[in-house]
Amino acid sequence: MTSPQGFLDFWETTGSAKTFTHPLDRALLDAHVPRSARVLDYGCGYGRLTAELVGLGYREVRGVDVSAALIARGRQEHPELDLMRCPGHPLPFEAGTFDAALLFAVLTCVPGDAEQSTIVAELGRLVRPGGVLYLSDVPLQGDALNQERYARFAEWYGTFGVFATPDGGVFRHHAPERLRGLVRAAGFSVVAERTGSVATLDGRTAERLQLIARREPTGRPVAAPAPG
Repeated sequence: MTSPQGFLDFWETTGSAKTFTHPLDRALLDAHVPRSARVLDYGCGYGRLTAELVGLGYREVRGVDVSAALIARGRQEHPELDLMRCPGHPLPFEAGTFDAALLFAVLTCVPGDAEQSTIVAELGRLVRPGGVLYLSDVPLQGDALNQERYARFAEWYGTFGVFATPDGGVFRHHAPERLRGLVRAAGFSVVAERTGSVATLDGRTAERLQLIARREPTGRPVAAPAPG
């Protein structure tokens, strides 16, 4: 498996110039995240969705990303936004700080099991009981191109669904049950699902899976992940 630093390097160089395309589903957002919510946009990139949330009337929105290059781009393109580079975990917020968190096309950019689990567990700590995680990501695709590259890279990366792109990116498509399992393990219950087609970074289309998951009430504090 590529080292964490290896796949992160892409987002400090080539990946930081990409135009992100994974869209919000406004009807799903409206149904589960009120305008008064304190929202964390985790993996915000250059603030594309952070800006859209503010434009929709969300008054308390914070965007965080591991990439210094993407945050620098975001501050230049959207100087009005609250964007922060957070290269490790835990994030510098108290438990239960947010009413909702967005995790949009982030796990597809994080090929490792442990790194994925750490991210979702940290959102479980930061979203208050009763709050919402809105996850949208790319499940395993059934078309010939993706099936071929899943098979070609499976031995190299050790995980079916992980693949490299010609420009140096490493991405992962997931069995839907893995995405559901990650949010359950972090203390959320899936309350709504929706599928549909989205544009990809390379100009193709892919099927996506959206999950709305509610943070379960708990009588014990959620531990912060070990610093990353």
